Amino acid sequence: MTTPQAPSTPDQTWGAAPAPGTPPRVSWSPGKKIAAGAVAAVIVAGGGAAVWAASSSSTGTATGPGGMNGMTGGPGGMTAGPAGGLGSALHGEYVSSDGNGGYVTKIMQTGEVTELSATSLTAKSDDGFSKTYTITSAQATGLATGDTITVVATESGDTATATSVTEGQTGAQPGGGQGTPPSGAPTQTG
Repeated sequence: MTTPQAPSTPDQTWGAAPAPGTPPRVSWSPGKKIAAGAVAAVIVAGGGAAVWAASSSSTGTATGPGGMNGMTGGPGGMTAGPAGGLGSALHGEYVSSDGNGGYVTKIMQTGEVTELSATSLTAKSDDGFSKTYTITSAQATGLATGDTITVVATESGDTATATSVTEGQTGAQPGGGQGTPPSGAPTQTG
């Protein structure tokens, strides 16, 4: 038994005139175009609101001097208070301006002092990450093995030189200590 086949239609090329006998294509009316644009705008706005809601927290809005999550901007970057932002970061590396039109690689780490001398300290974060930093004797003053600190350092080759050593978990200061530390926070710079 054979089945009847539909008549073949020649392949059409994009932009070519329709084949003879083909019904004309109906284009959208201006009203339909406006309605489709409105629906797309609502979808985009709803998606943006969903992303905002997912990334916001009820405890992290307008909490510090800078407003959002205790973050303030400054010439050297941003400072994140304990309420959010980078305040819970254990360690990381980033690039910031050196103030002279160039850039410098910086390291931030929060952890426990495991080794300490007048010229260096080693910090170990809760996740096991450990790094040794070159410090000044002024930065070492008042520190002891076992203290929890946040270090911001510049990195050049294999050497990390501390620009800021802050006792306690007062929040990261990626701007190299520039910005306003929380009130009452003990800060040592060198």
